Amino acid sequence: MSFERQVFISYAHLDNQPLTADQLGWVSLFHSTLQTLLSQRLGAPADIWRDDKLRGNDVFSDEILDQLARTALFVSVLTPRYLKSEWCTREITNFCRRAEDEHRLVVGNKARVIKVLKLPIDGSGALPEAVGQLLGYEFFEFDEDRTPRELDPAYGDQPRQAFLRKANKLAWDLAAQLEQLQQPAANDATGNAEASKPTVFLAECSRDRRDARECIEAELACCGYTVLPDRRLPDDEDEYLAAVGELLERSALSIHLIGEGYGRVPDGDSAESVVVLQNRLAAERSRSTGLRRVIWLPAGTAATQPAQQAFIDALQQDAALQLGADLVNGDLETLKAAIHAALKKPEAPPDAPAESGATSAPRIHLLCDARDRKDSVPLIKQLRSLGVDVTLPLFAGDAAEVREANRQRVLDCDALILYYGAGDETWKYHQENELRKLQGLDRQRPLRARFTLLAPPLSDDKEVLQALADTDTLDGLNGLQPQALAPLAAALGLEPAP
Repeated sequence: MSFERQVFISYAHLDNQPLTADQLGWVSLFHSTLQTLLSQRLGAPADIWRDDKLRGNDVFSDEILDQLARTALFVSVLTPRYLKSEWCTREITNFCRRAEDEHRLVVGNKARVIKVLKLPIDGSGALPEAVGQLLGYEFFEFDEDRTPRELDPAYGDQPRQAFLRKANKLAWDLAAQLEQLQQPAANDATGNAEASKPTVFLAECSRDRRDARECIEAELACCGYTVLPDRRLPDDEDEYLAAVGELLERSALSIHLIGEGYGRVPDGDSAESVVVLQNRLAAERSRSTGLRRVIWLPAGTAATQPAQQAFIDALQQDAALQLGADLVNGDLETLKAAIHAALKKPEAPPDAPAESGATSAPRIHLLCDARDRKDSVPLIKQLRSLGVDVTLPLFAGDAAEVREANRQRVLDCDALILYYGAGDETWKYHQENELRKLQGLDRQRPLRARFTLLAPPLSDDKEVLQALADTDTLDGLNGLQPQALAPLAAALGLEPAP
């Protein structure tokens, strides 16, 4: 597509009045900052135009009408005053009408209207319907008493940094959209390239996780992934559930950021937050279709609201809520590594040449603590004497690659032994919890047996398990005798060692 201008900024004159006499107005600061950042992202001077509105009155001119027809992207600085301004609402309505008439309002799943929310707005009835459904870039925050305040350097260094961070994300997004619009010959190839990458559902979150969510969203977008939701979701609970279900159907991975706040609560019977609702729907989707998930619950996260704390406790204890998910407790970089590992397409193992009449040996994965590797050697030797292959976890290397490799080893074995030796009760609980989360995923081999092997050092918990003598427990506390592996051999159809 060919446009003479790249970006038009629409705003109300009142919203560009400086807070103090020695400052630029907010819109002027926004314009100059975006001009610099977008130029750097494009590698050439960005063409951003706005009417200075020196008269201070709302008069819709023919000059603006002409500019709109030749502009690629329309950035509206939304405030309560904007919605009351005849000038502003005519600008955005005219742009949308012309673009819709030419079937060019949405190009490549991206709308050419971008909402910048300088302040919260009460409804969007004055805006075109298509604009009301769009997500926006929030350039405001809330004080401790829940009073909204625009991100303005006049309020201090922290708002200044937040302002620059938001402007930087907007500049990256505008640059990507402009490059797509201005290179029609590459649109098909770009679309095909993006279509080859999976779609990601990045769940809505509470306010204390929004900065992290924006960071993840920006990184995924820069890597060429389609990130959903791409527009505002309904406020009615039934409609909300239907919309989220449709988005999850289109997604190969869902990401959930769990914070201290409970989050927005749609209007409905359950009175549950969007955070809780989305996690439940994604878990159900994982159970039915194998949807992969990543849940970020940083260590030490605690809520002040009882409902959110109850959800955090349930999330840590209920395997059904974690189904199909990698529960990440580390920092933001650890979360990013887990996301990229989950998005990495697993390589199919090479087909081993089979001899005539021969069958592949059963494979046993020995899940153990790193401190157990030397002590597990006698067990590995006994297992090999039964004619099986044995794999161990990886403990060194890139964190994301190690996590994915160990996940694949669990999914690609015939039997699994949890070696309960150096690890304590918490370690054992964590491993069992991780295994439960993998139950709903597709396996390369059906799991034929799973055992817990008790190994030194002795502990109260191990003594209890030894006394219970459950059929899925192998007793090696007093030395591993060959007959102790008889249940495993029977489960795999093997001849026990003499």
